[in-house]
Amino acid sequence: MSDFRKLDDAVYASPQIGVADIADASALGVTLVVNNRPEGESDDQATGAEIEAAAHAAGMDYIAIPVTMQTLSQADVTAMAHALDEAKGPVLAYCRSGTRSTLLWSLAEAQRGRDPEEVAAAAAAAGYDVSPVRAAMDALYAARG
Repeated sequence: MSDFRKLDDAVYASPQIGVADIADASALGVTLVVNNRPEGESDDQATGAEIEAAAHAAGMDYIAIPVTMQTLSQADVTAMAHALDEAKGPVLAYCRSGTRSTLLWSLAEAQRGRDPEEVAAAAAAAGYDVSPVRAAMDALYAARG
């Protein structure tokens, strides 16, 4: 059973998905799958290539933006913002627990000009805490002027 958590009308976050979860994503209208998990992080994770092949077979786009909290960079935030801007419909982002995907989404949303309070509330409603990146969210939002 998929554990997709709705962050907003256009984005879901999820713990690690498998090939079978792509059908559930398709039923939700997902058009882009974003893999935020580095390859080989765990022995039990499906590979990015497996998920990518399943996504493409279902008519979805796929992008990998692998992050860890130690390596998360401005380039990752910009890549996520660009992916969200270019998506043709709802997005499913996943990592081990969904937390990194949510944190990256939160930063990207702030960079795109969405109020950090609203973003934090949406993440909390989905069961995620963005406090580890809240200061960065505020700075990205403020930088937009």
